Parts: sequence; structure tokens; C-alpha cells
Amino acid sequence: MIVIENEWITLADGTRLAARIWMPEGAEADPVPAVLEYLPYRKRDGTSPRDESTYPVFAAAGIAGVRVDIRGSGESDGVIDGEYTPRELDDACQVIAWIARQKWSNGNVGMMGISWGGFNCLQVAALQPPALKAVISIASTVDRYNDDIHYKNGCQLSAQLSWAATMLAYQSRPADPAIVGERWREQWLERLEGEPFFLEEWLEHQRRDAFWQHGSICEDFSAVPIPALVIAGWADGYRNTPLMAVEGLGDRAKAILGPWVHKYPHFAWPKPRADFHGEAIRWWNRWLRDEPNGTEALPQVRAYILDAPRPARRREFDPGRWIAKQEWRKPEMEAFHVSATGALEAGPRQGGNAHDVFLKSPLDLGTTAGEYFTLKPDAEMAGDQRADDAQSLVFETTPLAEARDYLGRPVLAIDMACDGDWANLAARLVDVHPDGTATRVSFGVLNLAHREGNADPKPIPKGEKVRIELVLDACGYRFREGHRIRLALSTAYWPMILPAPGDPGITVDAASLELHLPKLGAHQDIDMPEPANPDPLPKYIEHAPTDTRRSVERDLVSGMTHYRIHEDTGLSEHPDTGLATRQIRDEDWAIAPGDPHSMSGMSTWTCEMQRGDWSVRTVCRARLTCTQEDWLLNAHVRAYEGETLVFEKGYEKRIARDFV
Repeated sequence: MIVIENEWITLADGTRLAARIWMPEGAEADPVPAVLEYLPYRKRDGTSPRDESTYPVFAAAGIAGVRVDIRGSGESDGVIDGEYTPRELDDACQVIAWIARQKWSNGNVGMMGISWGGFNCLQVAALQPPALKAVISIASTVDRYNDDIHYKNGCQLSAQLSWAATMLAYQSRPADPAIVGERWREQWLERLEGEPFFLEEWLEHQRRDAFWQHGSICEDFSAVPIPALVIAGWADGYRNTPLMAVEGLGDRAKAILGPWVHKYPHFAWPKPRADFHGEAIRWWNRWLRDEPNGTEALPQVRAYILDAPRPARRREFDPGRWIAKQEWRKPEMEAFHVSATGALEAGPRQGGNAHDVFLKSPLDLGTTAGEYFTLKPDAEMAGDQRADDAQSLVFETTPLAEARDYLGRPVLAIDMACDGDWANLAARLVDVHPDGTATRVSFGVLNLAHREGNADPKPIPKGEKVRIELVLDACGYRFREGHRIRLALSTAYWPMILPAPGDPGITVDAASLELHLPKLGAHQDIDMPEPANPDPLPKYIEHAPTDTRRSVERDLVSGMTHYRIHEDTGLSEHPDTGLATRQIRDEDWAIAPGDPHSMSGMSTWTCEMQRGDWSVRTVCRARLTCTQEDWLLNAHVRAYEGETLVFEKGYEKRIARDFV
């Protein structure tokens, strides 16, 4: 194997992008296929552990790996201009063409990635660069509006502020002087001066408009002509994508759904893991070197059916089994309704008189929801739902006489009325264990003004009942014999979603409720190979340990609830480059349970880089508050060389809330 620590790829406008390349020895004499991963997350330090767990394995299998920092990130020139922008995607097409022209390349390129890299490989595929032959997309989306960290059925996700702060912190860091030389400082100051605060642009587009349609391949699945392997985990926010991809792309797509958080499957939690390297190499060999290895015959969907996992402070392993569906079809649905006694019962609703129930949840309901996208199997995952369910409108079955298996997206339909223009609705499907422990299986949220679509919201007619349909997130789950199926409804799910401008509550007609659960149906039980190496990530030198803390504080005097997060990566040094880095995230969400305008969110990132006598530090703060009419956002960036402040910049904006 040959490792090129940094290779410059010069674009048509003269911008140089930085690449790290792994390739088999002798590739120039015997050209090989190549796989591109194209990210803003800094190849030199940010993604180096996972890169070093994968690309040497690819090289050993005769496949080159090319890890490129997008414009304005890592060691690459320029300034970033947003996420998944036309310029970013055009740059990617130029990089693919560059790879295909190299002497060591056989002209066939694959593209893969998780999260940002999973998004943009699908988006680039839709642009159809000639050398791109296949993609592997992990923890991604085909619908940027409804299945990312911004909005979900018109509800504002708190992750939008968190991620804007994260990207401000990532882009505020300099290139490594060992790569770019003395120009590192000039490049750093240019980046600090020019980097946008992404939240400003995101809040300008509160409906599903052309901004979100761009990069959403669900707008035209036919634009993606090449094979796509689409992977996600049930514990992550991107769990809908694999099934949506196979429904949209048809036989061009294969899907894998495991129990995992937002990580590559060969080192993800909870276990069991999957042999991602073996899957990927087989995929690349078929589509990048035309090896007849039976990839076409793989089942269209392989999924891990969770078998009643229990919430825990850390979920090391989730019980369940792997199944395969050779051909994915939209599942047959099993109907449930609310009986006259208020129980959830199998079977279609019987009709009859309305049974109206007024629902107005405390605005701090939802603190057991976990994160939208999860990086660790701890409190970032949904916890025991009993505390939230106790403040919700709940319908549940009697103990099940036999186990029930489901795979797909549950659907809730119900009649409701609201005295305001709109309110939020959250629905959670919950597995109630015999001892009362409650595991969240799936959830969905809806801004009721978006009940007929996200492009043209409409106020609820005052005093009139409307029928709404809410599609919950995908799940693969077994409800065991003796367990109960619970549906919990609330008008808040904080801090996962932020409150509506008003807090009118809703009136739901329990007699009209229909819950449809997707039956597993015909399938085969399968074995899914696990990685041969149980600990594939390289070990770096630790100078300071990691630290994670999460807490909920309800101040009974002030009436405020705080949800606080502290994440410290610790200070670690790459043993080969000598570069040591550390990132600290502190986040505080606050709300008074009866006042939607009391909501505030603050995210602070402190990022450190050092080598010998050289050290830099950036401190980035982002804050979001609201009034009845507006979102109020501000951010601040400070950059230090040693202990000297070398740059300071603030952002402040008031953006009207898009009611309807």
C-alpha cells in the first residue's frame, strides 16, 4: 500500500482541494478502481480514525481510496458557501473527473460517505458524472426538508441550531501548517472572515421550497441511474432513507438497516455490528471492475428486527434477528383503533359517537427523546418513556397474546380541532414491557398547518375538526407476547422540536383514531457477517480524557426547565503527524412549561489544535430565542493564536416566523 498524505487537486477556477490517498502498490502499472469520500470534516484530524480503519482495507483489496476536504475546509482552499450547494456538487464532479484521469485509475469511480458524505454522494449521482459508477450512502436522506436536522413536517428541530454551531466551529479551524506551509494564517483569516452562519439561511426557508428541493433526490429518483447501497441504523435520525431509496430507485438500490447510531456499521453501537468492509468491497468489485460476484442477487432489503430492547444508560447490544426481503413492497398494514373503554385494539375503527379529549402538554415534555441523530449509545438515545408518557394522551393494548413483528413506517390518522392557527403534534409508538419499562419504537411530529403538505401550509379552520394523517419514522420491531403496544400523543416534544408561536392545545376525537402498523410479512431469517476486527479504530495518544454529561434541571422557583449537554472529546495526538486536537461542546436549552416564548438555546464550541509551540483555539457561540412573531439568532466567533486574540466576528439577525 502507498499512502499519499496530501495531494492537491486543482479545480477549473484555480482552487486547490486537499486529498489523502491510499492505493495498492503497482497501481500505475495495473490501474485500479477508486472510491471518493468528499467531506467538510477535516481529513487531517476530524475523520482520520475512521478513514484509517477503512481505506487501508480497501487498498489491500485492490481499491484506491481518495478522501477529499471540500472547498473551505481542512487543508483545502477557499471558503465554504453552505451545505450541498451547486458549487460543492460541481467541485465533486470535477474531482471525480480528476480521479478518472490518473494513471493509477481504471477510470471507474465510486463515491461513499456517512451523513454529509452520504448526502452528497446521492446528490452527485443525480448529476451523472460519467466516471461515477456506484455509491454507498450511509445515514443520509433523499428528502432534505423532512429527513434532516432542519425541519420535520414543518416542526423546527433544535438540531438545526446545534448543527449550525457545529459547522461554525468546524469551519473556524485552520489548515495544518505542516501541509499548507506559511500561508496557513492568511488562509485561516480568510476562512474566518468569509464563513457563513448556516442557521441564517436555513431559517429563511421554513417551508419546503426550491432551497430544500435542491439536493433532494426524491424530487426525481430517475435522475440517479447508478446502483446505490443505502445503509442506516434504527437508533439514528436517518432511519427512513433506506426504505425510501428502494421504493424510489427500485432495483438500482439495496438497503441495510441495523440497530446502530450515526456511525459506520463496522464500529457502530449498539451491537451487533456488520462487516461493512466486506459489503463495500463486494459492491465496488461488482460495479467498478465488473466482477461477477452475485451482488445483483442480494436481497433488496436486509434489516435487523429489534426484539424488545430495554432503555439503558448505555446500550451495548440490542437483542433481535436479521431478516431479508428479496423484493421490497410496501407492507400490509395492521389496523388498530380505540375502543369504547379507551383501550387500543386491533381491527378497523367501528365508527360511533365522537369522544373528544382536550390535549395541551407541558412545553418541557420530551426530555427522554434523546438526540435527533445519535453518535453514542448512551443518553443520546431515547430513554425510558414513562416520564414523557405520563404527561401525554395515551392509548394502549392489553398484554399481547402472541408476538407481533413489524417493518416499515406506522401511520396515524385522527380527527382533531384547534383554536389557534396551528399547533405541534408528536406521536410515539412505545413498547411497554411487563414491568412497565417503556421503549420508544418510532415517533413522528407534525406542524398541523403542514397537514396537507410542507410547501403551502394552511391554518386550521377554527372550531372545525380536520382529519390529519401522520406518517411515523420507519421501524423494525418485535412486540413480544405479554408486552403492550402504546400510542402516546402530545403537543410538545422538547427539546427535540421547538414550540409553536402559541400554545392553544388541541381537541382530539379518540373515536376517530386509526393506527396502522406495517406487518413484517414474508421474509427469510439470515446471518449477517460481523467484522473480523472487533476494534478497528486506530489508537491515538491521549493527553486528556473524554467527558460526557447530560442533565435536566427543573427549577421550581423560577419555573424554568434546562436541558444541558457537555461533550469533551479529550485532547488526543495523532502519533504520525504530532497534531493534537480537542473539541468541547456545551449546550443549554431552556423553557418555562407554560410559555412558548421563553424558549432559548445556546450552543458553545471550543476547538483546540496544537503541535509543539504552535497552538490555536476558536470559541464559537450560537444562540436562538423567539417571540410570537420572530426568531432571534446571534452567533459569535473568537479565534486565538496562542493566547492572542487574532479575530472576532459576530452575527445577528431577526427572521419572521412563517406562521402559515
